[in-house]
Amino acid sequence: MLLRIFLLLAFLQPAWAADNYPRNESVDIRRYIFRLELNDTTNRIAGKATIRFYTIKPVREITFDLIEETQGKGMRVDEVRMNNRQLIFSHHAGRLKILFPSEIPADQETEVTISYAGVPADGLIISKNRYGDRTFFGDNWPDRARHWLPCIDHPYDKSPVEFIIIAPLHYQAVANGVRVEESFLSSRQKLTHWREEVELPTKVMVIGVARFAVALIGRVQHIPVEAWVYPQNRTEGFLDYTPAVNVLNFFNRFVAPYPYQKLANVQSTTRYGGMENANTIFYFERSVTGKGQVENLIAHEIAHQWFGNSASEKDWHHVWLSEGFATYFTHVYLEHAYGPERRKEGMLRDRQKVLSHCARSPAPVINTAITNYSELLSPHVYERASWVLHMLRRQVGDSTFFQGVRRYYNRYKGSNALTEDFRKVMEEVSGQNLEGFFRQWLYETPVPRLHLTWQYANGKTTITVTQMQPGPLFNLNLEVEIKMADGTSRRQNLRISAKTQTFSYPSAGQPVQIIADPDVNLLFEEVKGR
Repeated sequence: MLLRIFLLLAFLQPAWAADNYPRNESVDIRRYIFRLELNDTTNRIAGKATIRFYTIKPVREITFDLIEETQGKGMRVDEVRMNNRQLIFSHHAGRLKILFPSEIPADQETEVTISYAGVPADGLIISKNRYGDRTFFGDNWPDRARHWLPCIDHPYDKSPVEFIIIAPLHYQAVANGVRVEESFLSSRQKLTHWREEVELPTKVMVIGVARFAVALIGRVQHIPVEAWVYPQNRTEGFLDYTPAVNVLNFFNRFVAPYPYQKLANVQSTTRYGGMENANTIFYFERSVTGKGQVENLIAHEIAHQWFGNSASEKDWHHVWLSEGFATYFTHVYLEHAYGPERRKEGMLRDRQKVLSHCARSPAPVINTAITNYSELLSPHVYERASWVLHMLRRQVGDSTFFQGVRRYYNRYKGSNALTEDFRKVMEEVSGQNLEGFFRQWLYETPVPRLHLTWQYANGKTTITVTQMQPGPLFNLNLEVEIKMADGTSRRQNLRISAKTQTFSYPSAGQPVQIIADPDVNLLFEEVKGR
């Protein structure tokens, strides 16, 4: 009982309370301009970050995330300037604190320029690709931008960004936004300038510098869809990334207009299988095979452009608003492209994955006990959260669900949201109180375990359902299919809320089989035997 009360209180309190990132509510970042010099001799980068911010309240200092240099890795700050004046700063424990000569009043835009250099320990991955060529790829999720960029390394404060990349001549550079300049500086160096005017969280700000083959693989309305792949596998890469055109077209029509001005699909050498960097998606290098096997991955990362990149979680513990949405809307896309059976097959696989993971690592979807944010990525926030969205769709109905998703996106595009914000939107469009639904599926640890028995007597089929999971009971709808010997069948919807419930139905004869959840619409484990 105490556990149930605790979980209820956790659900009702401000959902950002568990996130201990030191937010600065006195300033709003208005633009980052990162000028970066890369070379082939060492992994040392030279950076100059121009950061424009707006003062909401008067401030005497400002602090950015930046990992300092220790044992040959990290960044050393050489100077900080404002209006051509050097500023006093301190740099330790991953925080760069800048002191102003006098208090900056509220309602004012100010710009500081930070000159720094060092070898990134993380965040910017400098390595060799599968063909032995040197590459530079940003890899910021969740809060690793601080290893190479001075910034507010948290999604709560978004900003437009520009990357000015100076690199050896034989490289091409891609980054967020639109390329506004490409200039040869000398016989050895080239400058490439990319500018993104849409506000982004740092987790999806990115550069990629390598030898690339680049192709325009299609357009969706006015949006160019590009493939950036290694030249050694250019034919295969252009083929494998072609599904991005159909995927983008679907989400552009089905959810809302695409929020960016290009979509670059980039073969990369980084940590994750796919990374949804805003309009510059990175896929793992062996995604290129020439066999067209990555449509699911492409759909997932493109769905993120709306969910996670544009409408972002305000608190890391609500990352299911990003990963769960991208996972589920991959199923929605595949359902649209190939029919409902494709969705059912995928959801069935996901259900087995969730059950296996919950048996090994029981936890709720929103797990505020996690402090290492990389550990948030698990089937709880991917497949299990995707299942929550599908069950919500069944709860409120198809048209209402998608209407709610579109309203949620349009309300929070370019901004941030918490689970409560999404719930309130869904309650607006459905007219239902969804507090209990969200609590049991997102904040409770167990997944329902259901034991079904049935018998036939006196012209009636009786079905008994018992909830076997530890902890709280669930309120849920379980559809069953009653199959008869003559090949006919009927469906019944069982409303489950108690530990054990019995349902009786007239029957012309004895059933031969009763199938629980025939259309794969409920996240549960069926317990066989006793």
